[in-house]
Amino acid sequence: MTDPKLPDPLPAGASTAEAPPQTAARRLAQFYETLTPAALADLGQLYAPDARFKDPFNEVVGIDAIRRIFEHMFTTTEAPRFVVTEAIEQGGQAMLGWEFRFALRGRALTVRGVTHLRFDADGRVALHRDYWDAAEELYEKLPLLGGLMRAIRRRLRATDPPR
Repeated sequence: MTDPKLPDPLPAGASTAEAPPQTAARRLAQFYETLTPAALADLGQLYAPDARFKDPFNEVVGIDAIRRIFEHMFTTTEAPRFVVTEAIEQGGQAMLGWEFRFALRGRALTVRGVTHLRFDADGRVALHRDYWDAAEELYEKLPLLGGLMRAIRRRLRATDPPR
């Protein structure tokens, strides 16, 4: 089933013979939406050998280092999965909006973010930069830190939210 927020890859009335080739960004989005621990062996098909990866917790270079980040994700979270909600492509770069759905100690959580991608001449990822607010998307949802983070946010807010 196609995500209603993403453009239909095949225009209405078009045959598969007329379908445009799948872009590097679409291939990567599909990879992440179906990601399993076994699929991590295929990172070299999608990422350049010296690809850079950065998120709020990690900054690494190279496929092996990137693979370790996702291996860690699979060992520390329950039922992790990505849902790509937006895709914007321009030339050799793309932005993917996404939701990361997982559980910690049986509690379902969702983190929303955006990934900036730059592709090399072969269509492999040279730069993968994740942007998401760790305070809002993660810390505020955790039992001990959540109350403290919400209190800090209220204290620093310029005005009261509309009622």
